[in-house]
Amino acid sequence: MKRNFDEWLSKFRLSISGYDYYVNFNKVVEKVEHMKIELNILNSLIGSDNIEKDFTTIIDKYPETLKCIPLLLAVRGYEIYAHDEDGAFFYRFDKLNHNIEQYKVFMRKTGLFDIIANHLVNNLVDYALGVETGLDSNGRKNRGGHQMEELVESYIQKAGFIKDSTYFKEMYLSDVEALWGLDLSALSNQGRARKRFDFVVKTDSMVYAIEANFYGGTGGGSKLNETARSYKMLTQEADTVDGFTFVWFTDGTAWRSARGNLRETFDVLDTIYSIDDMENGIMTKIFI
Repeated sequence: MKRNFDEWLSKFRLSISGYDYYVNFNKVVEKVEHMKIELNILNSLIGSDNIEKDFTTIIDKYPETLKCIPLLLAVRGYEIYAHDEDGAFFYRFDKLNHNIEQYKVFMRKTGLFDIIANHLVNNLVDYALGVETGLDSNGRKNRGGHQMEELVESYIQKAGFIKDSTYFKEMYLSDVEALWGLDLSALSNQGRARKRFDFVVKTDSMVYAIEANFYGGTGGGSKLNETARSYKMLTQEADTVDGFTFVWFTDGTAWRSARGNLRETFDVLDTIYSIDDMENGIMTKIFI
């Protein structure tokens, strides 16, 4: 029975974010724990009347405390480049690559000496936790990008498929060709495009290539239109290959602003599904 597009679209979700989407506190605490001793050593600088002298004493005796400094500036890694009218310097904080005087210049010019000596922070461990929380929140986009993939994979597994045996993750089109002897040149522009599928499910009679994405919010603009158009073309190309089926799992209320293009793909792709479809057992209906 032909599905109703408007009814299907009406069930799209605003968000699929779980509680751990916002901040991964386990990861935050773990990162700070790795330098907790060194941060506590640097805590002795808080409120110092002669912070540059005290800093010299600490670095001379505990040079490993340098590794904390990038984090205090919300910088990932141990390398920082800085320049001004006095010159350019490349600092390493996993080891001393300048004399201590140059590191004092860095602390002074970045303002770290000021906030520490003037008690603008009371505990560098707590401060580092706050910085790490902010840095981790910047990873939401990456986490959000994987949420739909993780959801789709969970339903694939519930349907009884086994990773690297009956289903495969992030598989290139050329690998699909080599593993099952399919000619997918129609999909790869005669081998010139390196297409990668989010998942591939293999049954006795069919290879299913799967894309999964989610677009929340209220607007997606040209990106969504281009996605729908490209998957419509992929559908038409896949239809020319025996033993191969393209499947698209998508969702998110942003599609309502690109419903026209999505409808065009919906009309030619019988195997386009939403989260609601997965919740209602579509995996077993498709693959089993």
